[in-house]
Amino acid sequence: MSRTTRATQALQQAGIAFTVHSYEYDPNAERIGLQAAEAMGADPSSVLKTLMVLVDNRPACVILPSDQEVNLKKLAAALGGKAAQMMKPADAERITGYHVGGISPFGQKKRVPTVLEQSAFGHAQVFINGGQRGLQVKLDPRAAASVLDAKVAGVI
Repeated sequence: MSRTTRATQALQQAGIAFTVHSYEYDPNAERIGLQAAEAMGADPSSVLKTLMVLVDNRPACVILPSDQEVNLKKLAAALGGKAAQMMKPADAERITGYHVGGISPFGQKKRVPTVLEQSAFGHAQVFINGGQRGLQVKLDPRAAASVLDAKVAGVI
C-alpha cells in the first residue's frame, strides 16, 4: 500500500503536520468508519468519516465522527440550502477521484463546499481518510478545517 496519495500530497503542500496510519480494510464492514476505529484501536469519535452529499443538487462534503449520523436538514442549513441527500457512490467517486471507502476530503479532483462537524474539536488529534482504503491521516482538526476552508457546524 502506498502511503503517498493526492490527500497526503495536498496536506504536505499546505504545510500541515500529520502522521499516516494504515489498518486492515474490511470491504464487508457494515460501517467502514467504525471498522477503521476498531482496527486502529482508536476512539470512534476521533475517527472521522467523509461523506459526499448533494445540497440543493450541488455537491458538498461533510466530515463527522464515525460513530454519528449526519442530520441532512442541519447540513443543508449549514450550507445555506434547503435540502440535502447522500450522493450516489459512483458520483462520489467521479467527483472526488477516490474510491468509496477511501474518500478523503483532501486532494479531491473538484473542490466542493465542506462542513466539519464541530464535535471534532473535542479532540486534539483526529483521524481522517488519507485517500486510500485502509489509510488514515492523523492531524489537528483545526488544521484540517483550515486547509479545507471548511465551515464548522453542528450537523449531527
